[in-house]
Amino acid sequence: MPPQDTETARWFAEHLQVYETMLRAWLHSRFPQITDFDDIIQESYARVLAARTKREVRSPKAFFFATARNLAYDHFRKLSVTESNYLGEFDELSVLDEKADITETVARNQEIEFMTQAIQSLPDRCRQVLTLRNVYGLSHKEIAEQLGISARTVEAQVATGIKRCTKFMAQYCSF
Repeated sequence: MPPQDTETARWFAEHLQVYETMLRAWLHSRFPQITDFDDIIQESYARVLAARTKREVRSPKAFFFATARNLAYDHFRKLSVTESNYLGEFDELSVLDEKADITETVARNQEIEFMTQAIQSLPDRCRQVLTLRNVYGLSHKEIAEQLGISARTVEAQVATGIKRCTKFMAQYCSF
């Protein structure tokens, strides 16, 4: 249900509601195990609007998507806890425990998200070099030729990128 306040309703329509279809598709592609996203989207709306009352939301779309992503992760965490409580009596039966796969998948997705943020925080040249090396698997020589820089510069940029990403991960993550 849209907000009652006219200004908030306008902001809601312009900055959040226009992305609902895109968010549903994105959630479905990232979390195909979830069959109904209505609760996640509604809670995302509520949380973004609540945050907006406390402070300015500078990137509403990004905040909306990040909130929905985190709620999807919470969905898996709750599911994992519920399953373990329900199946707790059957531990002695050596039943295959599939919830570890979900937990590992969620953790891996979080790690990938943080690594993406770490790479995005790098200076342009460093990000280009690291992406060509780690994503596309190019050698230092191939990167140097493609970017028109020396192989020594490529080595320095890779080293700098790895140091900065490691620092970013240590600062913002606790894996």
